[in-house]
Amino acid sequence: RALQDDLESLVDAPSSFSAKSGERGTIKPKANFDADQDAAALKKAIEGLGTNEKIVIEILTTRSSAQRQLICKAYEKATSRTLVKDLKGDTSGDFEELLVALITPPAEYDCHEVMRAMKGAGTKDKVLIEIFASRSNQQIKALSDVYFKETKKQLTAALESEVSGDYSKALLLLALGKRDESTTVDVNKAREDAKALYNAGEKKWGTDEAKFIEILCKKSIPHLRQTLIEYKNISGKTLQQSIEGEMSGDLENLLVAVVKCVKSVPGYFAELLHESMKGGGTDESTLNRIMVSRSEIDLLDIRAEFKKLYEHSLISLTQIFLNN
Repeated sequence: RALQDDLESLVDAPSSFSAKSGERGTIKPKANFDADQDAAALKKAIEGLGTNEKIVIEILTTRSSAQRQLICKAYEKATSRTLVKDLKGDTSGDFEELLVALITPPAEYDCHEVMRAMKGAGTKDKVLIEIFASRSNQQIKALSDVYFKETKKQLTAALESEVSGDYSKALLLLALGKRDESTTVDVNKAREDAKALYNAGEKKWGTDEAKFIEILCKKSIPHLRQTLIEYKNISGKTLQQSIEGEMSGDLENLLVAVVKCVKSVPGYFAELLHESMKGGGTDESTLNRIMVSRSEIDLLDIRAEFKKLYEHSLISLTQIFLNN
């Protein structure tokens, strides 16, 4: 785990929270793009006997999300049907899920994943944790706007009825999308926060969860990176180790995810991808969600982190798992 303890280099490392879309993604907009041409090719691929999956994959995975939206419009104009409906009618299972994810705008896709996680008995907290710990304020606000547009309800109100306790408090703070965005770091303030966290956890009998929640869910990413360094200096442990020792259940999982994302969002996703592929079967929906939602943000960095952590390339490992 030496990698994770290399805290000092963190402070100046780029952060996916502030990455401009497209800089570190694997998918770039296609040059000489023609939406009508793509729509016609998709129409032909779908309408023939049995879908020509190769053409569908070729088109949808080599266009940017914004270009796919233009293809959807052109397709509807040409056929009077929506592409999403036709793909759902012609494909099934994980493949269908992946194609639908690709043609859904990012904020809408995040929103639908959150809605799916809240649907039915038992909330899929893993999905809520992954999304709310890793998204920027802008992404969370965009997701909330879609939620309101589609349900006429506030997302936070819906979440409140699904989750409870300290975990609920932390999740709702993140779901407000109001994390401090200042980029300057005051080392003394970071040291104060590190001390406050140490006093709220390691140093006392019982844990003051509220303190952890307030600092980790509200303070800026650069400030928290410095706080992680100060914390290690004060307590001799990493903050993640302390949280794992002091807390349990969903609150622990959420705060650990936040700490991992503060350090490195790509590192966090590399771990989740590895988890989704190890053991008995592949967790395709996690695999789909991460690949699609990060493809234009930081998938190049996720690939690099994956290779550093697991000594395999993400591409080779994905091929092995998906062909099994």
